[in-house]
Amino acid sequence: MSSLVSFLKDSYIEFKDKVEWPKWVDLQSSTTVVAVSTLILALFTFGVDTLFSRSINNLFSLLINLFN
Repeated sequence: MSSLVSFLKDSYIEFKDKVEWPKWVDLQSSTTVVAVSTLILALFTFGVDTLFSRSINNLFSLLINLFN
């Protein structure tokens, strides 16, 4: 049990004193980059999915009309 307490104390000290946390401005900047990148990727994925979906629907419609 004492090893667990020692581990927790050492972890707390390391997080408090030895870890260099990002500044608030850097954190905001990184968050903005991630949010914008995610939005762009989502829109790209939506566009490609829509394009493929319409292409396959048109192909099936063409094949159905061709063989009817």
